[in-house]
Amino acid sequence: MRRNYFQLLWLALLLAAPLVLWALPGSFFDDTGITICPSKLLLGIECLGCGMTRAVMHFHHVELETALGFNRGVVLAYPALVALWIFLVKKAVEKKPFSAAQ
Repeated sequence: MRRNYFQLLWLALLLAAPLVLWALPGSFFDDTGITICPSKLLLGIECLGCGMTRAVMHFHHVELETALGFNRGVVLAYPALVALWIFLVKKAVEKKPFSAAQ
C-alpha cells in the first residue's frame, strides 16, 4: 500500500515538472554566478554542455533565439528530454498498483 503512494507521488512530480518550469521566467537560471562545470572550473574551457540548462529553459519558453545563443545542442537535447519525460509518464501510468498478495 505504501508503494502505491510513492508511485502516485512520482507521477504527480513528473506531471508537475513542466508546469513549474513554465511558471518560472525563462531567465530564471541566467546569470546565477555559479559555475559547476569541471571543464570550465579547472581548464577555463566551455564544454559541449555549458549553457544547456539555460538553453533548455529558454527553449521551453519558446525563446528560440536566446536558447540557441546559450547552446545550439538544445535542438537535440530538448526533444530528447521531452521523449524521456513522455516515456517516464507512460511507465508511471501503466504501472499497476502493488497489492499485499505480491
